[in-house]
Amino acid sequence: MPPYEPSAYPPFAVTVDLVVLTVRRHALSALIVRRGEAPFQGRWALPGGFVREEEDLGEAAARELAEETGLHAHGPVEEDTPAHAAHLEQLATYGDPKRDPRMRVVSVAHLVLAPDLPAPRPGGDVGGARWAPVQTLVGPADDEEHPPLAFDHRRILADGVERARSKIEYSSLATAFCPQEFTVGELRRVYEAVWGVALDPRNFHRKVTGTPGFLLPTGGTTTRQGGRPAQLFQAGGATILNPPMLRPEV
Repeated sequence: MPPYEPSAYPPFAVTVDLVVLTVRRHALSALIVRRGEAPFQGRWALPGGFVREEEDLGEAAARELAEETGLHAHGPVEEDTPAHAAHLEQLATYGDPKRDPRMRVVSVAHLVLAPDLPAPRPGGDVGGARWAPVQTLVGPADDEEHPPLAFDHRRILADGVERARSKIEYSSLATAFCPQEFTVGELRRVYEAVWGVALDPRNFHRKVTGTPGFLLPTGGTTTRQGGRPAQLFQAGGATILNPPMLRPEV
């Protein structure tokens, strides 16, 4: 094997950025943080940070998730993970040479889905954190209604939202936005929030309860939505939906 000289190659850093999505007030919302340091000091951005020397990518993403939201992630990253922890998966890699003015930085973005979350608590290196409806973040304008995101985070967020919209068509991932026990109506509102469309309640109920392995009745009911008691369900064992829940054309 010929000798390898590291100095012959340009150095670069690796970060993880998190597209954290939840449904709040019937709207698909993303977690954003206000940067407390340069570059883009004062601008809103996705949460994330540099990968530490001893970490792999999944560990770095799980650490940043815990620091920014207090959430633990599904998967082998940590032992004794809570049964209904947040869904965490790798989204895509972003490596434009000019995406970070400090140096060459490659970001490995991750998608996080979780039920209705409380107000976020900012970490030590950010100037604030909040939930924002995704429609105010991925639009074309740069104003108070559509605050410009730092780096290429608008593109990363848009990719994460589209991933979520596509995956709930053919997988049971929509239940990641729900509490452990939920009603069909609550699940329908998740689909409506993520897709941005209104769905027929009866047709939706027939589809989700008729899809093998999608939902499992708990035997309980709830009146938290008002009106008559509604049957409670939990996520079934299926990960792939057959037939899929196709997104309506708008």
